[in-house]
Amino acid sequence: MIASIKYNSKNYKIDLSKPLDISIPLLGGDKNVNAWYLEPPKIEPHKEGNYIGKVSEGASTNFNYIWFNPHSHVTHTECFGHITKEFHSVNRNLKQFFFFAEVITLIPESFGEDLVITAELLQNSIGDKNPEALVIRTIPNLPNKQTKHYSNTNPPYLLKDAVEFLVKKEIAHLLIDLPSVDKEKDDGALLAHKAFWNIDSNPRRNATITEFIYVANDIADGSYVLNLQVAPFENDASPSRPVLYRIFE
Repeated sequence: MIASIKYNSKNYKIDLSKPLDISIPLLGGDKNVNAWYLEPPKIEPHKEGNYIGKVSEGASTNFNYIWFNPHSHVTHTECFGHITKEFHSVNRNLKQFFFFAEVITLIPESFGEDLVITAELLQNSIGDKNPEALVIRTIPNLPNKQTKHYSNTNPPYLLKDAVEFLVKKEIAHLLIDLPSVDKEKDDGALLAHKAFWNIDSNPRRNATITEFIYVANDIADGSYVLNLQVAPFENDASPSRPVLYRIFE
């Protein structure tokens, strides 16, 4: 199915029958991706007396509970309410779901004992393009990103000036294949989150950060249409399923 999209007075086409899913599914158990020092998520049937909500155990339906934290266990999209005293829901602040996006691949640079993404790396990759959304794939890009346990590993992160560069380019939606845009242990500074949402002056209420994506190696760098599908949870963050579509004229 071919869809036509108009952006900046120019018409583009995408093939809706060829989605490129860049989300990590929730599995439950130790093989699930994990961060922030939590136990694995659980997917278990409801139990009540002799009743077990599982067809293989005699029930008429499968009837599962799911215990998880979106920040730790699954691809998730968060809004500025992630770092505010007041409650703000990603479900209420994200009201559009299709965006023109740029996929880039970066090798984080050494910065003391850390690996970081700098403004210069972003500038060299994006150039003069001004996408609504930016999808960052980091190297190395192995399949184990979908099952890795990140706690106490000090993953790469974005420097504050890198995020400020994205804000100046008016990129509203940032997607990355890491557990956070910030350093794992930063004493609560959250410099990248605060800079991206401009939290100290005029918060960018419609801007989102999506973490724990996985961009397969056969997805080339370049321009795409992004469908940012978010579960309608009234929470600062929600499980999400970002899907890319290749563009052709």
